[in-house]
Amino acid sequence: MPNIKPVSDLRNYTDVLNEVNEGSPVYLTRNGRGEYAIIKLSELDKLKAIIKLLSKLEEGEKSAREKGWLSAADVEATLGL
Repeated sequence: MPNIKPVSDLRNYTDVLNEVNEGSPVYLTRNGRGEYAIIKLSELDKLKAIIKLLSKLEEGEKSAREKGWLSAADVEATLGL
């Protein structure tokens, strides 16, 4: 179950920060609507890495659609296998 709190709870920010765990962010609302999320830095780094990987995969797929796919034999030949 998501941990949702009003942003006013940050007056006691140490209590809020103690509730933040890997895979379990704390969501903050402002005027009853979701506005912020507090996550661990390690989780932020993982999310950035995932975004970068997905971007590279999209780039490769776009290149393959435009220039054609390589066969397994072509890849092995290029790598010298």
